[in-house]
Amino acid sequence: MELMDLKVVLAIMEEGSVSSAARRLDYVQSNVTARVRKLEMELGVQLFNRNPKGVTPTEKGLALCKYASDILRMADEALMAVKEPDYPCGPLTIGIVETIASSGPFIQALSEFQRRYPEVSLSLITGTSPQNYEKVLNRQLDGAFFTGDFNMSALEVEAEIRDEVVLLTTSEVHQSSEAPNIANAVWVVFPKGCPFRVASEEWLRNEGTPITNMIEISTLETMLNCVRAGLGFALLPKSVITLADERLRAYPVPEQYRYTTTRLVRRNEPFCSKAFAAFSECVRASGF
Repeated sequence: MELMDLKVVLAIMEEGSVSSAARRLDYVQSNVTARVRKLEMELGVQLFNRNPKGVTPTEKGLALCKYASDILRMADEALMAVKEPDYPCGPLTIGIVETIASSGPFIQALSEFQRRYPEVSLSLITGTSPQNYEKVLNRQLDGAFFTGDFNMSALEVEAEIRDEVVLLTTSEVHQSSEAPNIANAVWVVFPKGCPFRVASEEWLRNEGTPITNMIEISTLETMLNCVRAGLGFALLPKSVITLADERLRAYPVPEQYRYTTTRLVRRNEPFCSKAFAAFSECVRASGF
């Protein structure tokens, strides 16, 4: 059995047909068919059920595909570990959430990283916490920041950032030190899946206040501008506002919503690129 045999089997399972797998692998279809039949003879089991609409893996085929995926991943990691230079370089793709992207400590970490490691080609991909979590697991990102509680069994935490959550309003309307009445307020929120939106909705439900009016915003700066203009309230980390911003006023929130943790994670695997290790070090050293 060769690694290419495993790639062929995996491609057939994922594509659902031999012809599609052949196109994906840039192989002649007859060669793919011959390779599978030879492998089935070698193993003494049938790997796929053939039907007019394509192929489906047998129970033995599914078992082999599971191992094939792990074996191919480890083979790729082995090559990267052997071929990687002794210094941080090459591409690095990090998922980031809006509330971290604009924070002072992160900008400081990013500046230091770019200064020290100019040979790393860094890409920052903005997404929601659930999106970043899934993309790390699916190998679409080398690592990611996300906020909230997730199953961490397959992940390694490189840094944790604890922040206070506050209720933000415009200072032009709300001058009192007492928190404004949240009943019937308009709320400015991130898309579904954002932990701050979840906290806002839960807070309102616990207060017996119906969630009737929300303005959904994709970027932090637009959200803050909406609050500054008096269009609504927002629940956000205290770190996203500056003392010099006189147009915003922050109020404490109930204890169960008052603190949040954002993590920088990678997959829990033996290989960790020098570029990612250097990036993590800069994040930890930035004072988060």
